[in-house]
Amino acid sequence: MKGLDTIAPLICSIQETPDPIPTDVQGTIPSWINGKLLRNGPGKFEFGNTHYNHWFDGMAMLHQFNIEKGHVTYMSRFLHSDAYKMNTERDRIMMSEFGTLAMPDPCKNIFQRFLSRFEMDKPTDNASVSFVKYKGDYYVSTETNFMHKVNPENMETLGKVDWSKFIAVNGATAHPHYDPDGTTYNMGNSYGSKGALYNIISVPPEKTDAEDTLQGARIVCSIVPANRSHPSYYHSFAMSENYVVFIEQPIKMDLLKIVTCKLRGKALSEGIYWDPRQETVFHLVSKHTGEVSSVKYHTKAISVFHQINAFEEDGFLVLDMCCSDDCRAIKNYLLQNLRKTGDGLDEVCLCACTLQDQVFCQHEDLHGDDLHEYGSLEFPQINYSQFNTRPYRYFYGCGFRHLVGDSLLKMDLQNKTLKVWCQKGFYPSEPVFVPSPNATEEDNGVILSVVLTPSQDKGTFLLFLDAKTFEELGRASVPVNMPYGFHGTFTASG
Repeated sequence: MKGLDTIAPLICSIQETPDPIPTDVQGTIPSWINGKLLRNGPGKFEFGNTHYNHWFDGMAMLHQFNIEKGHVTYMSRFLHSDAYKMNTERDRIMMSEFGTLAMPDPCKNIFQRFLSRFEMDKPTDNASVSFVKYKGDYYVSTETNFMHKVNPENMETLGKVDWSKFIAVNGATAHPHYDPDGTTYNMGNSYGSKGALYNIISVPPEKTDAEDTLQGARIVCSIVPANRSHPSYYHSFAMSENYVVFIEQPIKMDLLKIVTCKLRGKALSEGIYWDPRQETVFHLVSKHTGEVSSVKYHTKAISVFHQINAFEEDGFLVLDMCCSDDCRAIKNYLLQNLRKTGDGLDEVCLCACTLQDQVFCQHEDLHGDDLHEYGSLEFPQINYSQFNTRPYRYFYGCGFRHLVGDSLLKMDLQNKTLKVWCQKGFYPSEPVFVPSPNATEEDNGVILSVVLTPSQDKGTFLLFLDAKTFEELGRASVPVNMPYGFHGTFTASG
């Protein structure tokens, strides 16, 4: 929207803070919050004279807020991925990312540079999207076949893990789901001579030995795309108690363009496009049998990045998600757009699809008109440990009037009302819900969000909100700058 501050300082390279430093606490931080808020996101956008083009391309920076008895310390480290190490060693971009094509090494002769155009680019291991958990261990992930195991105590990179060494997939999402017993579900594509398949993945909760990582992972089922050479892009999926729900949306990947992107001198992102002529299709998979429902549920063309929750009730499956009528978001996040003041994203609506025997689904808006004041809504979070896959009342998210979040929202689905935390010039990140000990109500807890202030040098703080009232409890100011990040998690001490 016009008149908003420039957000360029939120998308700039910063220095890491490898040793914990104290923060300045104002207000009161509940003494029962003991643990670590772990955050992930891009933190370096250039090497030497080479620059990344897209927000998703920046090198992963891992952040830790350690909260103990009302005190908070902060530290950060760059993920020591192969991409980061290669780029640092040569002081230039050596590995292609989502929106940036690595150019041939100028140190090679002309013939070598010509031949390098015909080499396939290796997938990046720059795992800059989220923290995930498998078998009790923490990993940082992106959407390729590589993750990195990390030590949550000091943010050190422990080792690279390749999904394809354990299971026949070429990647996995950065948003797995967890059953109460610790079984983890995810999705990943596989590519063969006949084209792509969508694969539902299950990872068991138990370790078999000290070196075990994804051992025992299996493909629950495979789903054939409507067009195997143009499969849908997906960032996440939904899960109820008995079903995995995959949303095949009209964001498409042209595999031929992606495979030949280096030869054509184009970034991988140039092979992703929006096709509004196609409907969105919901695929239901039984978690217990792996069977895909023969009934396909359709709705109009929508784009979806994050689901809120899914649950079964009275013979129906209800799916709540943040969705949009188009897919300009990927193009909007070019760095040239983020580093100037301009219009925000289109409004994002919330859909609830009730799926039964009918083929075409209608949606229900889960909000009132007052949401429009805060733009689109993204980064949804719930009281996951208690209410994921179950009927629930509240969720939390960021309001996006600009290209990053500039408000925190609490949505009451029963009354379709919302509570808001918003202060001019402040840009909060994804809210993380931490339940109170022995909580008896769904919203008994605290919301954590890292808030950035681009108009102030070193104006970052960790915000603590009462999840029930949405009133500020306190904040912990960080004496260093931070970039705007993506996703994170809270891990309790002890």
